[in-house]
Amino acid sequence: MDPSALKSPELQHFLNGSDMVKCLHLTNFCSAILDFLQQEKERAMINEMVGKLTSACWDKCITGTPGSKFSSSESNCLSNCAQRYMEMSLMIVKRFQSMQ
Repeated sequence: MDPSALKSPELQHFLNGSDMVKCLHLTNFCSAILDFLQQEKERAMINEMVGKLTSACWDKCITGTPGSKFSSSESNCLSNCAQRYMEMSLMIVKRFQSMQ
């Protein structure tokens, strides 16, 4: 709810000052909750993307049991794979945004 809507004469007629303050606090609280939920949704999406990227690139680039560090070919493969994955993800997002 837009806080300016609470200033409409019709609504003010039914609410006293105390009720108006309560409504404004409730509106601000609900807005904060929605912001928090959006941030959590974005975090979950990022975690999911990192998990998919890790799984796909690991399966593609790491052929044996890894040692204490990656070989140069494994390291290059992982880097290139992650870069391509991120570029494709960005391209897909832009494509969906242009369709809206």
